[in-house]
Amino acid sequence: MSETENAATDWWPRMSDDAANAEARRIIDDIYRPAPPPAPIATSYRDDTEPPTVGDAQPVWQDDRRIVPAWAAGTAVASIGIGAGTTGVGCGIWLVLKGFASMSVTGVVCMGVLFSGIAFAALSIGAAFSRASRSVSKAVYTGPVTKNTHVTTHTRGAFARSHTQLHN
Repeated sequence: MSETENAATDWWPRMSDDAANAEARRIIDDIYRPAPPPAPIATSYRDDTEPPTVGDAQPVWQDDRRIVPAWAAGTAVASIGIGAGTTGVGCGIWLVLKGFASMSVTGVVCMGVLFSGIAFAALSIGAAFSRASRSVSKAVYTGPVTKNTHVTTHTRGAFARSHTQLHN
């Protein structure tokens, strides 16, 4: 052996081959010895104590542990809604301008359909309001009203059609 190898192994006491084999066998046996199984870990807990009858339980203070105040949460939700709405309006404007930019036959037809749809919606809403305001009746009846109805039903034929007539 050289001097460096002797210097590296001088700190370790020398063992005989039998002692070294016995120590190696002990270390190997310790490593491969089966360990006892671990104790089962509880995954749930059931409190079997009887609850008190109504009125006997003392109130327990529960601290308010909210991280964000309510007004801040409301502001955040409102800003998200406004942002989403603005994004939708921006996308709509972009689509309209993109339609104006492409002056092909398809672009002109698309713009015509867009304006026709807007005009149709405006006219239908106006017509609905106009008819709704005209349907109000101004007649006032002050006398007694009697309604006599007599219904006659005839069922005839192989397919049993019913013919109902209302006689006033």
